[in-house]
Amino acid sequence: MARAHQELPSKPDIKSAVSQAIIGPGDTVDDTISVTKEATAKALQSVGKGGKATAKVGADILTGAIEAVDDIGGQLGKAVRGTTIGIVQGAAEVAPVTVPTVVGIVRGAISGTSSVGKDIDAVATEITYGAVVATKGIALTLEDATFGVAFGLVSGIGNLGTDIGLIAKSAMRGSAAGAKEIGADVTVVANSTARGLVKGTYEIGGDITKVAVIAVEGAIEAAKSIGVKAEDAGSAAASGAIEAAGETSRATAEAVAKAVTTTIKGVRCVIKEPIE
Repeated sequence: MARAHQELPSKPDIKSAVSQAIIGPGDTVDDTISVTKEATAKALQSVGKGGKATAKVGADILTGAIEAVDDIGGQLGKAVRGTTIGIVQGAAEVAPVTVPTVVGIVRGAISGTSSVGKDIDAVATEITYGAVVATKGIALTLEDATFGVAFGLVSGIGNLGTDIGLIAKSAMRGSAAGAKEIGADVTVVANSTARGLVKGTYEIGGDITKVAVIAVEGAIEAAKSIGVKAEDAGSAAASGAIEAAGETSRATAEAVAKAVTTTIKGVRCVIKEPIE
């Protein structure tokens, strides 16, 4: 086992490879995908296919990419997006990528973002964007990817003092933009992102009702920004928030339903499913 760990790509190696992708003549996103996809697959072939191993490798690679941008400059968004796509697709070449794996990668990456002083909100947007795009052609579903990222983002910032509301809106922006790029249903990702945000908030003991409202606001704003019907996105996010709240308690679900089934950002959200 010790020998296998020695075969893992070191963070300096990852930073160097990502740095070359950033400053090279090609497209930053495509080049970063190529570099990190190969690094992820090779690392997992060395350490095995366990979910914890994948999460650790992915978090290390994503943190290394963020540090590379911090060292040399460049477009943080493109580097993070490409790295996220590369990690997920590289991992999928070795073993199925699961929700816990996604959560673990994102938690580790958020910790790394904080350590180098980068904008967590921007990183959150691009990680979510990248995770959605990465699902095209692999077994990981849109619902699982966006739920896992949203849950990981919120549960990962629990001790960082970061505004959950900003993270919630960042996750919605990223999921909507990613869905648009691959031609996916924005209402699907709005619903699953809201579920992840609420469950992550419950995990850290935050204000679930407040985050649910912000998630719906974020879905509405994101939908408007990409030309999608805001009522549909807002209602989908509201439904997801209520569903996740119901998994904590009926009282919480009722409080969330009361808060989100109203006019938010000029949009009336309609919930068709009864509270269970």
